[in-house]
Amino acid sequence: MKLKIILLLFASFNISHIWSQNIILQSPNGKIRTVLHAVDSTIKSEWYLKISYKTADQMTEILPKVNLGLSRSDQDFSKELHFLKATKPKPIIDRYELPFGKKSVRENSANEITVSFENPSKAKLNIIIRAYNDGVTFRYEFPEKQGSYIINEEFTAYQIPKENKRWLEKWNPANEGLYASSSDDKILRQEWCYPALFNSSDKSCWFLLHEADLNRSYCGTKLSNIKEIDTYKLTFPDQQDARGTGESKPKTSLPWKSPWRVITIGSLADIVESTLVEDVSAPTAFKNTDWIKPGKVSWNYWSSNHGTKDFKIVCEFTDLAVEMNWPYTLLDWEWDAMSNGGNLEDALKYIHSKGIRPLMWYNSGGDHTWVPSTPKDRMLTHKNRVEEFTKLKKLGVAGVKVDFFESEKQDMINYYLDILEDAAQFEIMVYFHGCIVPRGWSRTYPNLMTYEAVRGAEWYNNGTEFSTTAPEHNTILPFARNVVGAMDYTPVTFTNSQFPHHTSYGHELALSVLFESPFQHFADRPEGYYQLPDEAKNFLKEVPTTWDATKLIDGYPGKDVIMARRKGGSWYIGGISASEREELTKEIKLDFLEEGIDYRVVVIADGKHDKAFSSQVLEVNRDKTIEVKLLRRGGFVISLIPIEK
Repeated sequence: MKLKIILLLFASFNISHIWSQNIILQSPNGKIRTVLHAVDSTIKSEWYLKISYKTADQMTEILPKVNLGLSRSDQDFSKELHFLKATKPKPIIDRYELPFGKKSVRENSANEITVSFENPSKAKLNIIIRAYNDGVTFRYEFPEKQGSYIINEEFTAYQIPKENKRWLEKWNPANEGLYASSSDDKILRQEWCYPALFNSSDKSCWFLLHEADLNRSYCGTKLSNIKEIDTYKLTFPDQQDARGTGESKPKTSLPWKSPWRVITIGSLADIVESTLVEDVSAPTAFKNTDWIKPGKVSWNYWSSNHGTKDFKIVCEFTDLAVEMNWPYTLLDWEWDAMSNGGNLEDALKYIHSKGIRPLMWYNSGGDHTWVPSTPKDRMLTHKNRVEEFTKLKKLGVAGVKVDFFESEKQDMINYYLDILEDAAQFEIMVYFHGCIVPRGWSRTYPNLMTYEAVRGAEWYNNGTEFSTTAPEHNTILPFARNVVGAMDYTPVTFTNSQFPHHTSYGHELALSVLFESPFQHFADRPEGYYQLPDEAKNFLKEVPTTWDATKLIDGYPGKDVIMARRKGGSWYIGGISASEREELTKEIKLDFLEEGIDYRVVVIADGKHDKAFSSQVLEVNRDKTIEVKLLRRGGFVISLIPIEK
């Protein structure tokens, strides 16, 4: 831990003052260094961060310039900022638990400083900077005690050399695009979604840009390099989002802190295994979380877009949940128009009689969405929500899926949080679709089970494109979108929806491990699961949806990925390939297993063709390796269960 402040004052012949200053903050392990610089040497200046990462014995600069500052409706806080002071480094040590996610117990440490400035009118701005072992976070603070203002612009911008390879998703309000890789002269100028993944030009370091702890006092932001191709600036929502409803610029009341700007840094494994977005988010105030129960869900929309209108289809998917030992089934849109032998009350009675818990879909409603699908508007106001949640509680409904938000403006952020807070009063779990990418809310509101915000299996219904792009897309998501929070991709489909798969059955099965979501919606029709061989069927009955540990074993975005996840003493491994041309053979080292324990291993991999499996049963320990063969666009899963002696 180092803090270095050098202040040199000189008087020239015209009595002007020169101010030279560096403030250096290092992570507890010494691998990450953040330096606060003045743009010029005058006593009042613009300020920026420079971030470096240590590989072997060398410190490599990965972000040469992160611009800082804000513009408020009454005055500017970016130019002519006069440095006042910097606090001594303060250690941040945190340990907490969550009932879901990539790790059950989270432990992290950081060094923090607060740097204080004032602008020419003597108004104060603080910048709080933390250096963690897996990244850097910073936020703005207006410490004064009163006043309400509009934030006109945030000047945070990341200058990233063109030589860095990057994986970015073009901005869209639903966050359901494809990631594209680029570097050098292939870089496009446009607006981009979070999170954004980069690899340093020397290939030694990876970093992921995101934001966290977004609350009612701000809007969501996105990245734009339209003005400068090598600089990604934070921008506010477009005014036309949500059909023009709501204001794109946030209104704040003092005292105020911005969301954290999050830069996760390290190896690819460091990126994948990081929980930094939740680490910096506000802890929950919930006194009891025993009612929050993640689990697997049968879902009829993928195979029958209007399936919930049909009572018999609802019953079939309830029976599927029973057969597969899944605790939930989802009644998607149009449950209020159910017929063909029964209505909603009949369906709920049937679901409960089978020992399954129902989840129910809602349109977010209001003028912000053009989608007319029903039920609509029942989540729109506090009065609506209390009436609906009161009914749902009596009907034994465990959770709600709310869809079509179409904006990240401040009023929509408030709407998200209103739903979560009201639902918690009735012990109802929530998940969002057509929505924002996770911002750490699952730590603050642990009844928030998952988010869509991904181009998932639903896109097999939307056109031919996803058939060919899914294999590569699936190998990027574990390194980007799924790093920052739960992802409701609705995976593991073997039959075809409206457009066919090009992934193998082994690839599809592996998504149950690779894609993390506390509510994991398995989207295929019942016969898609009933026809599976016993080994694959049993795997889907047993595979958890929450994890005690996560480990990246191998992979590269867009090529392949192998991940291991632990639940209790058991491990589950999933691996997939995006290759269109080559079959792969992977040798998996098991040195992450516990010493002195033997494991019964079931390997389920690609068979002779893409709709066939091969399986084998082994006994291993941490000194062994497992060799697995993958077809083109193939995949595999492995379960490792301790042998009791």
